[in-house]
Amino acid sequence: MTEKPDARPPLDHSALADSVEVLDRAESTNSLVTERARAGAPAGTVVVAEWQTSGRGRLDRVWAVPDRAALTFSVLLRPEVPAERWPWLPLLAGLVVDEALGELIGGVGLKWPNDVLVGEAQRKICGILVERVETPQGPAAVLGIGINVHQDADELPTTTATSVRLEAGEGALVDRTALLNRLLALIEERLPLLADADGLRAAYARRCVTIGRQVRVELPADRRLLGRAVDVDEHGRLVVEADGTRHVVGAGDVIHVRATDL
Repeated sequence: MTEKPDARPPLDHSALADSVEVLDRAESTNSLVTERARAGAPAGTVVVAEWQTSGRGRLDRVWAVPDRAALTFSVLLRPEVPAERWPWLPLLAGLVVDEALGELIGGVGLKWPNDVLVGEAQRKICGILVERVETPQGPAAVLGIGINVHQDADELPTTTATSVRLEAGEGALVDRTALLNRLLALIEERLPLLADADGLRAAYARRCVTIGRQVRVELPADRRLLGRAVDVDEHGRLVVEADGTRHVVGAGDVIHVRATDL
């Protein structure tokens, strides 16, 4: 009798570069790469956890997943571009994930600034967090990516989330090792776009499903902006038109809504 393949196989260490450190368990890969950055680690250093217990998302949200169910990793970057280009890093990371997942499943798109969504229901499949770190070699960026890969519906934190397995169809086996290698290759290939302001802005706008949508933006100090997202400016900020005025949003929770909900 032939044994069924492991539905959640471990990462294949032999297929990964020497710069990739695989841990069975970690609270936060971003925190670990931050420590390594301050100790002088080179660009391209990667830490991936089979089981991340206390990952951090935007606005200090905690993100945890079952063992070997997700692809959670952080990579150390040392971008050689002016500081004003750094805010584009999370958006560039979203583009990378969008491209990699688009090779596996359909209906992938980006919600500003860097949430990766899937399908008409726009379920979230990935979280991204970029943090600036001061190191002896100069400022560095720690890029953290967490992708739902093998989770079943009852293992997801909300009904608005999904996983690669759920989107790929019943019985689909997703190779997390191959996906990690693809993502790391794309990060290296696409990083030069940071220096190409027009090229990066155009590439992002093509994949951003927020542009053209009615949105509600939850801003600091309990403020709220209701309107239509019309563009992303040269700094990666969302431009929202409300009551005939264009507002620039650099940070805030964006919710896609119907015009009747405004």
